[in-house]
Amino acid sequence: MAALPLGACGRAPNSKDASTRSSSGSTDPHSHADPTRVRVRHVDLDLELDFEARELRGKARLAVERADSHAPLVLDSHGLAIERVTGTDDSPRTFRLGAGARRLAGETANAPTASLGDALTIELAPADRSVTVHYHTTEAAEALQWLAPAQTAGGNSPFLFTQGQSVLTRTWIPLQDSPGVRVTYSARVRAPRGLTPLMSAEQLGQGDDGAFRFQMKQAIPPYLIALACGDLTFRPVSARAGIWAEPAIIESARAEFEDTEAMIAAAEELFGPYRWERYDILVLPPSFPFGGMENPRLTFATPTVIAGDKSLVALIAHELAHSWSGNLVTNATWRDFWLNEGFTVYFENRIMERVYGAERARMEMQLNRAELEREMATMEPWQQVLHTDLGTRHPDDGFSGVPYNKGALFLQAIEAAFGREAFDRFLRRWFDEHAFQSVTTAEFRAFLQSELLDQNPSAARAIDVEEWLTQPGLPKGTPDPRSPLLEAVDRQIERWRETQSADTLQTSRWSTQEWLHFLEAIAGDVDAAGLAELDRRFALTDAGNAEILSVWLRLSIQRGYAATDEALERFLLGIGRRKFLTPLYTQLAATPAGRARALEIYREARGRYHAVARGTIDGVLGWNE
Repeated sequence: MAALPLGACGRAPNSKDASTRSSSGSTDPHSHADPTRVRVRHVDLDLELDFEARELRGKARLAVERADSHAPLVLDSHGLAIERVTGTDDSPRTFRLGAGARRLAGETANAPTASLGDALTIELAPADRSVTVHYHTTEAAEALQWLAPAQTAGGNSPFLFTQGQSVLTRTWIPLQDSPGVRVTYSARVRAPRGLTPLMSAEQLGQGDDGAFRFQMKQAIPPYLIALACGDLTFRPVSARAGIWAEPAIIESARAEFEDTEAMIAAAEELFGPYRWERYDILVLPPSFPFGGMENPRLTFATPTVIAGDKSLVALIAHELAHSWSGNLVTNATWRDFWLNEGFTVYFENRIMERVYGAERARMEMQLNRAELEREMATMEPWQQVLHTDLGTRHPDDGFSGVPYNKGALFLQAIEAAFGREAFDRFLRRWFDEHAFQSVTTAEFRAFLQSELLDQNPSAARAIDVEEWLTQPGLPKGTPDPRSPLLEAVDRQIERWRETQSADTLQTSRWSTQEWLHFLEAIAGDVDAAGLAELDRRFALTDAGNAEILSVWLRLSIQRGYAATDEALERFLLGIGRRKFLTPLYTQLAATPAGRARALEIYREARGRYHAVARGTIDGVLGWNE
């Protein structure tokens, strides 16, 4: 397929039918819907944001395509209050809520699943080509986080944001909540005066009725429909990119992410045009549970990556890379999640290499592999498999470093076997020929076989695709990147072990990555006295870099270094990023005294966390209060 020119709509000529290309449809175990019979093609939202009641009210008009004229429309709905449903002619349609056929392990046949919600079944009239669902959200809307003014940077206005991945969009919109069902969408959103709503779509401005209007012309999976609203301001970084944030942090955010246009240009040189017109970044309050979320046209980002030195901007490269791997070409089911994240980590690293140099990229790669190895040492075999069999598990059970970093290593191994030039051509074809489609691992395997492996059988012998995709652990010959800068840190590690004197360490030019490598390397043999010595010299307890501080606090818990107790409590009360929360609460829960302290902090902090983070930490602590 020929690349689309910059500024074009970006929709592939066959994109209308792209989502039917794979066999996802009713085979998605995490959706009640059967889009092989009736499929939603477009969602038109008309919503009012009520911050006082903490609910969204309005309607969703769903345009449908009917392969079976006798079949009902089946949607996913979790905790939504469905008021009424009307057809194309605005007359009432019969509907019912029920558990449907999709259930997770441990659920009974007589109760709706806690994780997947209800099947919303709507009887259609013969002439119906759309239905309108009138509804409002409830306290069960886990995708929504309503923040009080005190939880924001400015402290004066409330804030709202959504997080739909993986199966939470159904808690604020009734739709077919499967990544295999791509939809276009439009929206009218009414918000209190003084607050600015944003969506993962083109902004069409505010109408005479006061509503803000949006449209997404390219078909996207439902988990990428996103909404935020707060006291927000904008700063451009280029003609097609800019930063949204609260006024209190907008200048620091713009300075941190000023290289965004350079990243976009580098990505286009590698794998083709950026097909979403704009790439803006919204910096959210610190309760956001992820580092970033790749919502098209509007990446959601945590403020914890604003380090003041651009040392953590690989996260922006990652979310930008999703504009190709994930948003443009999407996993058809959550079992295929590695197709999103493995490709994206690989692509992120290539962007970082172009913009910041090969040595920065090598450091990131080495740290990623080390983190993966530490994580896999604690995992069950099924969790270490790229194309994992989720069975009746929740899709979030498959979220780990495996689809990210093992997936990237798989692609790096293919690159090493066939050469970068050949592999780049292959990836460009993959993105072009599958643009705006949802794909399965089987489809990738077939494309890899025909487009690369069969073209060079000699090189293909170096890649055991079956082992990479279906077996736990890392195959023999897995790429093992090494950074000269981190090798220099290794010498300082040895010096530390010999002297236990922080004054002998040469760290004046260390980057975040070098500090992380150092701290993880000494984790197994440092004691409380050693941590005190390092703290005396480097004031790590007062570190402003969240990545360094989170590792430092974990080591302090592990070794009983009590001087960090207040900093730890501030961190857990102020940050909602699950990546940081999980290891800290896990380390606390390793001892009876630590678990008691963790529960004490969590009782106060839990209400400040997004539902995604709460679900994880509830499990870590066995929360049942």
